Amino acid sequence: MPLQTKVYDSFVAKPYSPVLGAEVYGVDLTQPLSNQQHTDIQDAFLTYGVLFFKQQQPLEPEQHLALGRRFGKLHVHPAKVPTVEGYPEIIRIYADENSTVANGTAWHTDVTFEKTPPMGTMLQINTKPDVGGDTLYSNLYTAYDELSEPIKKLCQGLTQRCSGHAYHKGRYAERGVKNSDQQLPDPVDHPVIRTHPETGRKAIFVNKSFTECINDLTKVESDSILNILFEQAEKPEHQIRYRWSVNDLAFWDNRCVMHYAMFDYWPQLRVGHRVTIVGDQPY
Repeated sequence: MPLQTKVYDSFVAKPYSPVLGAEVYGVDLTQPLSNQQHTDIQDAFLTYGVLFFKQQQPLEPEQHLALGRRFGKLHVHPAKVPTVEGYPEIIRIYADENSTVANGTAWHTDVTFEKTPPMGTMLQINTKPDVGGDTLYSNLYTAYDELSEPIKKLCQGLTQRCSGHAYHKGRYAERGVKNSDQQLPDPVDHPVIRTHPETGRKAIFVNKSFTECINDLTKVESDSILNILFEQAEKPEHQIRYRWSVNDLAFWDNRCVMHYAMFDYWPQLRVGHRVTIVGDQPY
């Protein structure tokens, strides 16, 4: 069923598309959330996959941390990534005329190379280019649902090997982070198809950034199945392309949504801050 507008006690969620996402108006994220707001946001988060909070003011670091903590323990990234000084939980998203690469310029779900990947991510964009700098999101529920039954059966029970190989030497050098001695967790195994712990729905859970291979298959077999799943997850029919307004905050479900940050705005400036919420072990 296409997503519908939902009127909550504390705000209205308006679908961004029939398949994924909703714009949220009427919540001031600089203020502590009431219990009702928290309950309503939690429901909308599970319903729409990604929420875009509109007409916001810039969050101070303590406000951003407090907002994230309302939904769980905050995650500290295991890689050496740019952070706000004094706040290791807040990742600084930054690209300008000196950048040759930007954060997230490949389809991925965040930090799946950890044993317990994040539950969700909250990103606020405070400075944006005149045009460009959009973020794409893809619904991994619908991607799974539209697989053929034989492919679903084939993938059930398969596991993938995930690692942080994307964080190669020098990736963040231009932003003042030396990666030559990067210390990352050992590779971990996760299911190829994940069951969401709250909704019970199944979703494709591989991604090009962190999935190395499917375990117990030959390279040819692994590559073939992964290519089928990558292509399915990246189909435009499952996607939205979000055009940011200044100070919008996006909150997405890392367990069933993947994303891709466009780097099409060079040499303009794009700046934001992100907190990530600790998740559970995929099954």
